[in-house]
Amino acid sequence: MSDGSHPRHGLDDVIHAPVRLSIMAALAAAEKAEFRLLRDTIEVSDSLLSKHILTLEEAGYVEVEKVFVGKRPRTWLSLTDDGRRAFRDYVSVLKRLTEGLSE
Repeated sequence: MSDGSHPRHGLDDVIHAPVRLSIMAALAAAEKAEFRLLRDTIEVSDSLLSKHILTLEEAGYVEVEKVFVGKRPRTWLSLTDDGRRAFRDYVSVLKRLTEGLSE
């Protein structure tokens, strides 16, 4: 959180980018999601999704699990406990902003 008292100062810059917010929202609704399903759900390219997943992973918000099913690689994504907490906090700040509450 920042020094300012306005709720916007509580928005997490890591989550705030539209694609990252979409990723976080999709993953918050599931225990885990396969890369391709997430890509198709939020309608982005492989490279854009990968870029934003890396940012979220470096922040400790997303866990990436790479496995093989037969000979085919699969990438599974899930929110970490910190990621779930950060997303809940982010949504709480948005609610305060949209409801006009500053506390």
